[in-house]
Amino acid sequence: MPPGDARRLIAWHRELMAAHGRLRAALAVAQDAVTAPTSSDPTTATRDLLLYCLGFCTALGGHHRGEDARLFPEIADRHPELAETIAYLQQDHSMIAHLLSGLRRAIDSEAPPDDLGRHLEGIAAIMESHFRYEERQLSGILAELDLDAAVPDVLGPL
Repeated sequence: MPPGDARRLIAWHRELMAAHGRLRAALAVAQDAVTAPTSSDPTTATRDLLLYCLGFCTALGGHHRGEDARLFPEIADRHPELAETIAYLQQDHSMIAHLLSGLRRAIDSEAPPDDLGRHLEGIAAIMESHFRYEERQLSGILAELDLDAAVPDVLGPL
């Protein structure tokens, strides 16, 4: 199909918005696990917290790795005028990866829920700012993108 054809199988701008929505929901589940453990048994609560936080970290990291490896190079090739935007988004990815590493270290060291909550709040603030900027800057480009790839390869497994 020619670029911009409305019959494209994948509407990348919608897929990006859906992926961001799923990541926002996963973050909310992780934050809920920190603030209101699902069990009064500390062992069960800790296990739940580990599952939700690590699941969220894995999903968000996979999303950004997919963008960096598949989506951003494609956009940069087709739209060199967006080089600065892509560089900024990749810088955000690096910062978020650093914050996710800090959360993982806190989980591994069995930090108290308040500490984990602060880690998640920091990630949430940067993540939301990043998502909104990315959506504003790339939505029009993605609406016309004819990338022949599987959605999980481009936007992560979530």
